[in-house]
Amino acid sequence: MRVLGVDPGLGRCGWAVLERRGGRVAALGYGTIHTDGEEVAPRLAELATRLRQVLAAHRPEALAIERLFFNANVRTAMTVGQASGVVLLLAAEHGLAVTAYTPPQVKQAVTGSGSAPKEQVGYMVKALLGLASVPAPADTADALAVALCHLNHAGLAGTGTGAGAGAGAGTAGAASTEADWLARAAPTSPGLARKGGGR
Repeated sequence: MRVLGVDPGLGRCGWAVLERRGGRVAALGYGTIHTDGEEVAPRLAELATRLRQVLAAHRPEALAIERLFFNANVRTAMTVGQASGVVLLLAAEHGLAVTAYTPPQVKQAVTGSGSAPKEQVGYMVKALLGLASVPAPADTADALAVALCHLNHAGLAGTGTGAGAGAGAGTAGAASTEADWLARAAPTSPGLARKGGGR
């Protein structure tokens, strides 16, 4: 399965394409799309153009997006909603099934804790995918985490046993439980080693 994970935003939109090959997950591409300016419409058009390029280059089979969970800043919530609309439109244009996950769901799938800080998410993404460094900016790491979350859920749904959940390209095969993920990543993830694998 090849999935495009998106952390939507108008100023910064993180994206990541992951592919599960047997028991391993490979990162095919990832990054953050930046837009700026006073007018919203041209920025949404630029976002759409850049995401279409990602879709054309990687041809994912599914799309996973982080859903706005709660935000007291109305302006931020509106722009995230606008960017999400662009992503959903492109998914429909390309016939992609869309699954939305809340931030706590993503954090739970990747770190074992729905309240994990962004730094921990970044270190877990690095460990699980065998990356040379923690992806930056945080929007990129979040998009990778969303894609990992989807592969984890898809693996659980596909097997009905938990086997086949997403695992890192640089690690030893698919994880059967989140505990296996944490055991592999804890040495490189701040807080996990001290807390015994998170809450």
